[in-house]
Amino acid sequence: MFDPRVAAASLSGESDAEWARAAEAHVGAAFLGGIALDDPTRTAARELVARDREEFLPDDPVAFVDRQLGALDDAPLRPGFNVRAASPEPVGEVAVVCRRHGAMLEVNAHCRQDEMCAVGAGEALLRDPDRLCGQVRAAADAGATVSVKVRTEVAGVDLPELAGRVSAAGADAVHVDAMDSEAVVADVVAAVPDDCFVVANNGVRDAATVREYLDYGADAVSVGRPSDDPAVLERVRRATAEWFQGEERTEARP
Repeated sequence: MFDPRVAAASLSGESDAEWARAAEAHVGAAFLGGIALDDPTRTAARELVARDREEFLPDDPVAFVDRQLGALDDAPLRPGFNVRAASPEPVGEVAVVCRRHGAMLEVNAHCRQDEMCAVGAGEALLRDPDRLCGQVRAAADAGATVSVKVRTEVAGVDLPELAGRVSAAGADAVHVDAMDSEAVVADVVAAVPDDCFVVANNGVRDAATVREYLDYGADAVSVGRPSDDPAVLERVRRATAEWFQGEERTEARP
């Protein structure tokens, strides 16, 4: 899906094409965003801005995604765009744009901000698998490569079972924020088919954290908050390359 098997993960309202360009020497992918696509999530995003969070709020979200991805058409990485929506239609519309640029469309089932959850987006989708799968199918039907960003430790959510469902709905990748439940990554890997790429996120900083996630069977890792720190990115890139080139490779999924 991408190589090196390190991604820079999106930081809401901060991760744009310029941010991705700054990381391009160290990563194989960069997930831009997140961006609110429809009226409910854009209203929620404005509420987040009012309490001093960063959000992308362009007049036309679809055109914004197109411009940002266009700025990366010649970049030596695979871009993705993390999107939040309350319904599948705008996800499908942006997926067409992502397909045109060879980018991944990432459905956000991860944001835990109350305003987003209240409109049925972000983490709320983890508790509503039918709606989440509807967004995944909309993106897959549009021909995009689809990732789903999820998080562990959500009460009442069986994440491995959910990962299997989104994979069956058309997801090509599951991007797992492991929180403090890193071992769940192994359960997610076991629950999805071999051709579903699993990206592990949370606390990825050095060789030890890289090895932990790859030992659990993850296909790649992503770097979140320090994604603007070249020293961290290079350390993670080097550790990931060494893992896949070493004896551990026989344990890795293809």
